[in-house]
Amino acid sequence: MSSQANRPDLSNLWMPFTANRQFKSHPRLLAKAKGMYYTSVEGKQILDGTSGLWCVNAGHGRQEIIDAITRQTTEMDYAPSFQIGHEDSFRAATAVARCMPEGMDRIFFTNSGSESADTALKIALAYHRARGEGHRTRFIGRERGYHGVGFGGISVGGISPNRRTFSPVLLPGVDHLPHTHDVSKNAFTRGLPEWGAHLADELERIVALHDPSTIAAVMVEPLAGSAGVLVPPKGYLERLRAITEKYGILLIFDEVITGFGRLGAATASELFGIKPDLITLAKGISNAAVPAGAVAVSREIHDAILEASSTGIEFFHGYTYSAHPLATAAMMATIDIYEREKLFARAATMAKPLEDAVHALKDSPHVIDIRNLGLVAGIELAPRPGAPGARATEVFQKCFDKGLMVRFTGDTIAMSPPLIIEDKHIDQIATTLAEVLKTID
Repeated sequence: MSSQANRPDLSNLWMPFTANRQFKSHPRLLAKAKGMYYTSVEGKQILDGTSGLWCVNAGHGRQEIIDAITRQTTEMDYAPSFQIGHEDSFRAATAVARCMPEGMDRIFFTNSGSESADTALKIALAYHRARGEGHRTRFIGRERGYHGVGFGGISVGGISPNRRTFSPVLLPGVDHLPHTHDVSKNAFTRGLPEWGAHLADELERIVALHDPSTIAAVMVEPLAGSAGVLVPPKGYLERLRAITEKYGILLIFDEVITGFGRLGAATASELFGIKPDLITLAKGISNAAVPAGAVAVSREIHDAILEASSTGIEFFHGYTYSAHPLATAAMMATIDIYEREKLFARAATMAKPLEDAVHALKDSPHVIDIRNLGLVAGIELAPRPGAPGARATEVFQKCFDKGLMVRFTGDTIAMSPPLIIEDKHIDQIATTLAEVLKTID
């Protein structure tokens, strides 16, 4: 562990999505990671209850991924992806396609969920234009939705603080569905809530308001993670799919969080038996060992865009680091682990023990709701009068001090542990949370 004398100067780094002044007065610094645990700079073990940022699905420090990245580094550090390729970019696309619904096997590589979201929106526009419907330019998102931090993603997203500063220059022609969260109707539901499927019918109203011929796509998270673990009501996603198909509107599932086993299946699309038109991916695609993302696209959309151009570049979009050699190495090694160790099925098996453990906290102080699906759980606390988010912030800090890393958003504590979690880790999560909640005013 680093000594106090060797600690870095904290002043130069402007940290993302962080209360910088507060953090730098009481820093929480990590030094190592292996399996289910981080190690702090002080040498303390921290159980990772959040898979880093919803992304280290196979656990930390997987040797197979390390070896793959190391080999690639020595062979070729970088290859351009414009008009030139490298073999592993094609192999990685095939590996990702194996995890996607049938027919959604055209893979466009990005470097993050934010890039995947904006890429999917551009693909939707390009598809309609290719079919002679360039007037379809409007996007429909959802309140409390999170689709990264690009201008497209925050325009379609519906988290107010993410939008507020930039609202004058967000994409025009965007509307939003209502969110589905209602504690008065669905508090302490295990799995999918019974109430709320009718909220999808708001799309019919929006379509009528704007004219369906103007709408390009609807973009939603099957399970909204960053807004506080908002689980879809029974039948809700099915209604969205039916309405979008009725009007020729594309349906984009943002599966940056739910992709690669988080809900006990390869994708939420597989879990719910719903095939969208595009799926955005990142996080678990590479086990977070190298930044990576992708958009899985149906063959129909891919082929329509390519066939609309007789020669030359068909889709004017991409990134310098699309299909970076280190990222493709990490993705292939990661997916190999998922398949070999059957981690998606393991997540499904461990979902019930996690559900039971978190719902046992129902009578803890300040708890007003508990939500869960797969290996995701959220515990919502009553906000302090005049200080929303303060209770959850304190829980987060005290849990870290007790050796447990959770996340908080508003007054919701979120958990999304690695898929390799064991019963003993679930017990530690529940015990630590119970102890901390007793100490919170």
